[in-house]
Amino acid sequence: MMHLGGAESTLFFFCAPLTVFGALALLFARKAVHAAMGMALCMILLGIFYIAQEAEFLGIIQIFVYSGAVMMLFLFVVMLVGVDSSDSLVETIRGQKVAALLLSLALIGLLASGIGRAAFAPGKGLAAANLAQGGNVGGIANLIFGRYVWVFEVTSALLITAAIGAMMLAHRERLTPKAGQADWSRRRIREGVNVAGLPVPGVYSQHNAVDTPALLPDGSPSELSISRVLRAREQVNHGSAHQLELTEQIEDEVGDMTTKEVGDRQ
Repeated sequence: MMHLGGAESTLFFFCAPLTVFGALALLFARKAVHAAMGMALCMILLGIFYIAQEAEFLGIIQIFVYSGAVMMLFLFVVMLVGVDSSDSLVETIRGQKVAALLLSLALIGLLASGIGRAAFAPGKGLAAANLAQGGNVGGIANLIFGRYVWVFEVTSALLITAAIGAMMLAHRERLTPKAGQADWSRRRIREGVNVAGLPVPGVYSQHNAVDTPALLPDGSPSELSISRVLRAREQVNHGSAHQLELTEQIEDEVGDMTTKEVGDRQ
């Protein structure tokens, strides 16, 4: 029977809770960013487990390909949904919760059946398997393109179907013609709101940062000058009013010093 050494035991008991934490974060995180980070953590730690079990090639592919794919998936979702879009609680397809529950139960039954039929023989490691197949790469290629070729093709088709389904769900039919710049100008003039357009962000006497609200004539910052994406991410710099007060104080002090110097000269 194969026994784990001290280093292997330490690696397992350190990485296993983190792997479970990443998987739970993927399931229960409310924000897409946190869910993607949890999935990436889980995938990276699984790759470390593969490397520890003498499957170096599979572990490296797990880390580079899956973790990179998770980041691309996150960007894909953000581009489709948007960072300031709220989640809809209304089902677009009736009965999808019941179908998801039934499919989950079927998947659990399939996993239980596979585990129950597995032979719990003493572990021998992958050294013998790699030697018989000419290495770890040859063994994985033999399984993917030999024994499990149809499973591999069906999985590829499911991934393509998921991408197409995401694009179809994100697509919205336009009910009205797209408004151009002239249409928006006429609308602003007709409603009498922001006739000259929205103010440009930044205080140009100090800096022109896009996250800094423009100052209105009364000195108050205008949130309308900031992009709604930055407002949704809470990345707005609210220091404009304070900086204006400091600037006014400095100007007053400089003016007082200048007046005093002129008085001394006279």
